[in-house]
Parts: sequence; C-alpha cells; structure tokens
Amino acid sequence: MINRRFLLRTGGAAAAGALGTAALSSTAAATEPHCDPDPTAGVTRTLLQEHPSPAKGWEAVQTLVQIPRHKESGRHSHPGIEVGYIVHGDVLMELDDRPPLRLRTGDPFFIPNGVIHNARNVGTVTTMMLSTYVVDETKPLVTTY
Repeated sequence: MINRRFLLRTGGAAAAGALGTAALSSTAAATEPHCDPDPTAGVTRTLLQEHPSPAKGWEAVQTLVQIPRHKESGRHSHPGIEVGYIVHGDVLMELDDRPPLRLRTGDPFFIPNGVIHNARNVGTVTTMMLSTYVVDETKPLVTTY
C-alpha cells in the first residue's frame, strides 16, 4: 500500500514511480503539449489537514491541488466523496459516468464515491483546486487508472 501522505505530496513522475508506473521525461512537454509523455508532470497535491470523521471508519482529508498549464491530474478515483472548489484557473473535469464539466475560478464541484475522473487544465495559468474528501480510512486516498 502506498503511503497516503507521500502520494499527496508528490505529483507527476514521482507519484507515477511510487505507483509502479514507468516515469518518462517531460522534455517534449515544453515544446509539444499534445505529445507529452507524462501529462501529470508537475501536478502537486498538498495535504492541508486530515481528521477522523464522526462516522466510524471514515476520515476527512483536505488538499490543495495545483495543475500546471497543459497538464492533468490523470484518471483516478477516491474511496469516498470529493467536494471541491476552483480557487484559480480553468479545468475540464472529465468523469467516466457523465459529460465533462467546464469549471472556472469560483466554481464548486462534487465527485461521487468511486467515480473515475480527470481534471485537465484548459486555461492559461496553473489551476489551483481545494479538494475535501470524506473517505474510507482503510483505503488509499487515490487509485489511478
């Protein structure tokens, strides 16, 4: 099992390496975003707080997610709900079970338990998202696909 704090505090190649995925150089990304061998390079998840939930076996986790221009979070899910807010930037939130959502600065979002999703930065600045999760404390916070 991957250490939840390590995964949250790493992004891109470091997180891919921790997950057993081959980490590739992102040199091509600087010149050709559409040919980017690692579209998640530079994505960071900073743990802000983590607390037991009033419901036994669950916890509340809050993170600040930063996604650089032309990058994405990568397809993933969580073992519980995600309630989020776009602090700065523009993303296309791609969900496996419904049409994508275009989110801009000031927009809230909700991801149901277990839904596979990807946040793609479609703006001109680094996107910052505040994400709060209520998740099963026995499972990894992020499962990638």
